[in-house]
Amino acid sequence: MTSVVPARTERADLREVEQRVLWLSTAMIDHANRVRPNNSGLKVGGHQASCASLVTIMTALYFEHLTAADRVSVKPHASPVLHAINYLLGRLDEKHLTTLREFGGVQSYPSRTKDPDPADYSTGSVGIGATAPIWGAIARRYVDTHGGGAGTGRQYSLLGDAELDEGACWEAILDPTVADLGEVVWIVDLNRQSLDRVVPGIAANRLQGMFESAGWQVLTLKYGNLLEELFARPGGPELRERIDSMPNPEYQRLLRCGAGELRERIPGGDAAIERLVSELDDETLVAAIRNLGGHDLGALDGAFRAIDDTRPTVIFAYTIKGRGLATEGHPQNHGSLLEADQMRQLAAQVGADLQDPWRKLTPGSEAARRCQDAASRLRRRERARVKPPRLPVDIGRTPTGTTTTQAALGRTLLDLTRSAPEAAERVVTLCPDVSSTTNLGGWLNKVGVWSPTERPDWFADDRETILHWKERPAGQHIELGIAETNLVGLLGELGSTWSRWGQPLLPIGVVYDCFLGRALEPWSFGVYGGGQSILVGTPSGVSLAPEGGAHQSVHTPSIGLEQPGVTSYEPAFAQDAEWCLLESMSQLGKPDGSSAYLRLSTRPVDQSSAAVPADPAARERRRKQVVGGAYPLRRHDDPQVTLAAMGAVVPEALAAADRLQEQGIGADVVCVTSPDLLFRAVRARQGAGGEAGVLDQVFPAHRARPMVTVLDGHPHALAFLAGINGVRAAHLGVSSFGQSGSLEDVYRHHGLDADAIIRAALDLTDA
Repeated sequence: MTSVVPARTERADLREVEQRVLWLSTAMIDHANRVRPNNSGLKVGGHQASCASLVTIMTALYFEHLTAADRVSVKPHASPVLHAINYLLGRLDEKHLTTLREFGGVQSYPSRTKDPDPADYSTGSVGIGATAPIWGAIARRYVDTHGGGAGTGRQYSLLGDAELDEGACWEAILDPTVADLGEVVWIVDLNRQSLDRVVPGIAANRLQGMFESAGWQVLTLKYGNLLEELFARPGGPELRERIDSMPNPEYQRLLRCGAGELRERIPGGDAAIERLVSELDDETLVAAIRNLGGHDLGALDGAFRAIDDTRPTVIFAYTIKGRGLATEGHPQNHGSLLEADQMRQLAAQVGADLQDPWRKLTPGSEAARRCQDAASRLRRRERARVKPPRLPVDIGRTPTGTTTTQAALGRTLLDLTRSAPEAAERVVTLCPDVSSTTNLGGWLNKVGVWSPTERPDWFADDRETILHWKERPAGQHIELGIAETNLVGLLGELGSTWSRWGQPLLPIGVVYDCFLGRALEPWSFGVYGGGQSILVGTPSGVSLAPEGGAHQSVHTPSIGLEQPGVTSYEPAFAQDAEWCLLESMSQLGKPDGSSAYLRLSTRPVDQSSAAVPADPAARERRRKQVVGGAYPLRRHDDPQVTLAAMGAVVPEALAAADRLQEQGIGADVVCVTSPDLLFRAVRARQGAGGEAGVLDQVFPAHRARPMVTVLDGHPHALAFLAGINGVRAAHLGVSSFGQSGSLEDVYRHHGLDADAIIRAALDLTDA
């Protein structure tokens, strides 16, 4: 751990820029809350104090040290600071400064896809934005080893100290891959306040030690130049010890005191400190207690120059929440707004004009020239975008025998290396230590494991080794530790390479389906930020019978149905799985692209039940229906009931249809592959846009009959199907925690077996 002593130089022009950034960020929030009309009366919000604590750090970074190759993740509540800086750099038009949190305006938190000005990373979900540059660094390295063009540059995270409470941060820090990422720099805004209070014991030393243990360089900016000078005087060492040892709330209370009260409170009964304090005039004393390293341009300059690019770096920059505002250091300043007279006071303090709040810096001044120089230095060249590779829609091989949809995943990827090698070269797969148990072993053996440098495979000559761990820069599989949050964080960044460096990848992440909920937030945020990827959840549902309730996913079909920016599929057969995977891959790596979620199963199914048409035209029609959401698997001449089944329980629906036929009750069987797409079709029929054609093909009105829906998941995921034609219905599925047992016992317990389907059908047809 290194403490950085500030340089004794003052940059007047940089300080002027800093003061203008402070004003602009504060004024944007003020305008959104106090000037812009608000007929609803709802709170608009903003975080003036949280912005102020980071202003000096961001000013030093953007206007002195940042390069065009660097990328920055800005803490969510400092979004107005980023917009203010972009305005001074000429990257944001003045008209947008009045649109903070307005419909179509600049966003509450930095957004790559929605803001009118550049944001390197979308942030807003605490901890997720902080870790994103780690995964961005790996994605850049991956692109660079697979054709080049990603360049170099540091990856900065600007995060609040409270974000370190998030487990996502520590999961990322502790992953073995991260210790080699010398381009990663975290800057912790250590203002020691949370939303509600001053944090009583933030234990900075403990946090610093944790980073050091993970192999990070740790730099600490605690005090600024003025305090360091006082510490060198008689009584100075005692003053340092006094401030170092006082609790956070006591220090914060000093920020609310005038000079007279400071003279009483600071010494704490120490005569040497009392003598030192008595020698200071009021202005110096008040300034000294606020002179922390995170607000000292010299200290920040020294820290940025001290970064060791051979390992990750964290800079703990001590700051004051609300620095420079009337609310400075107040324990409840998190969401507070300056009053009108306080805004006038701030304008006078920083040389701004309340009547002309967006006035630029004086043309020709040193501060204006610094902004121009920074704008020139940070200008990025436009990168030509490589078109995503052409993918086959059908590999042309019809699965036979008995197999699983999970096995179809690995089989399709291997087939792709032969049928479409250019596309296969763009595929990158990720797993949290479950490659062998999710049928990726063959793919992994074929393409190898990605590593920035080649590493020896010590088991290459072991004849009993089935999974060959060949680590090399050309590898296409990345395996992280057992942390789904890390995996989907990287998945999102690999899915963003098309927009960052013009190099599209086809990233596929595979997790146990029961842990999809754990991975959901960072994956969803990656999708929101423009990352296009495929997430595969397997094995799924109570069909994983012997594993018991803890590993049996219930609500994941609903997640797939509800997640924006994602198309979800749950195929029943290997052929369907191939088609859905290829369709999902074809949507990646382009401006109008999208992500996908595939829910796969380890249940072996007789593939002849799929009845894949042999005629090429009929086969293509089936394929289009599969990727469109559903297809008629069996049509009866005179149906009395429709059985709509999805995924692993389709064999039970077919068995039920056979037994119903024996009782003289005809049944149509519809195989649902995507309730997500079917629900979109329902909304399209209601005028919400899109196409509704699949509904007429699969659920035509003239075949409308009472319906039984069944899936290995919560029954409500398919319940809407009955509304397509307004028929009576029964909905079977899983609505309780699972049980261990045989497949037959577990299906019987949850009412997914053929008997349950038949009972439901009889109830509907007897009514």
